[in-house]
Amino acid sequence: MKNTVSVIICAAGKGERAGFGKNKLLTPVYGEPALYHTLEKFNIPEIDEVIVTSSKFDYKEICALAVPFGYKVVIGGSTRTESVKNALNEVTGDITLIHDGARPFLSRKLISDCINSVKTYGSGICAVQATDTAVYSNLGIVTERLDRNRLFLIQTPQGFITDDIKTAYRLAQNKVYTDDSAVYGEYIAPPRLIEGEKENIKLTFKQDFDRTSPTVCCGEGQRVGFGVDTHCFGEGSFVTLAGVKIDCDRGLIAHSDGDVVIHAVMDALLSASGLKDIGKYFPDTDEKYRNADSGKLLREVMKLVNAEGYSPANLSISVQAEKPKLSPHIDAMKANLSKLTGVPVQDIAIAAGTCEGLGFVGKGLGITVYCVASLTNC
Repeated sequence: MKNTVSVIICAAGKGERAGFGKNKLLTPVYGEPALYHTLEKFNIPEIDEVIVTSSKFDYKEICALAVPFGYKVVIGGSTRTESVKNALNEVTGDITLIHDGARPFLSRKLISDCINSVKTYGSGICAVQATDTAVYSNLGIVTERLDRNRLFLIQTPQGFITDDIKTAYRLAQNKVYTDDSAVYGEYIAPPRLIEGEKENIKLTFKQDFDRTSPTVCCGEGQRVGFGVDTHCFGEGSFVTLAGVKIDCDRGLIAHSDGDVVIHAVMDALLSASGLKDIGKYFPDTDEKYRNADSGKLLREVMKLVNAEGYSPANLSISVQAEKPKLSPHIDAMKANLSKLTGVPVQDIAIAAGTCEGLGFVGKGLGITVYCVASLTNC
């Protein structure tokens, strides 16, 4: 008899250490939201059910990513422990894997190994052996050296017999844990480790997301920056791109007006200036920026760039979208960007393309925009 397998993907956190001013899992990696990559990894025959946790604030956007896969989204809690508890109430499988949404680089083999360990031993916890020398310290003084041959770094997914992990969380009551193996180990049995993967990193800090071109210098007084932004489709009848309102059968989910083109341009300009990203200056947790006109935000970015002694020389923009059709609007988009940035129209390039039905964009789930901006001394 086949054991049915459920997966809980934890995505209800804020990711504040990444410093994006929003849930880090909605930040693009390779042009698609980080969470999309994680969700896609579990869209395999071995998995029968996927439940994604979300905060109330991100619920619409996470649903826009998860529901097309046939996944269920539940509201999480104020802690990871509470979020997993909420999700466990919805689990129906015989085996449950629990995985961090911030680990999008796991392999299908790792998922299978985790399931097989649960079938054989009752649990399966991904872990990698420590390779660096490890010590305890107190006030900067080494107090004890650890045997690295017995030291492992815990990852996810972590797999359990569903009834066991439900029992463990029920017995834990209101205690808070950093991972599920600790709950299982305290109330059920010592968890079984399996070999994890070095590539299965957890996206925690901003530098973990820097998988695109960094800021570079092109010569004295010249700088280049790269920006990327993505938004999911949701309810609506139009999108706003580079300040141009374009009819569409869906709108873009966003705290501001969702102008994904201007957002990419702003990040490129800030990057080239050596400044922080737009989440630092215009966080989507600030009600002041709800439904904000992105054109006005771009003017604020221009002030920051100018204050650093730079002005933009040219913009090269690539819009990846299955819809709407952009070619009739590109001239108007360039004219708007020229007014906002001072870059001559002839020095602004906008290319529009599709992804031929592939990935986040190709499946019509949203729009991704890339921008390269060059700056010169004012």
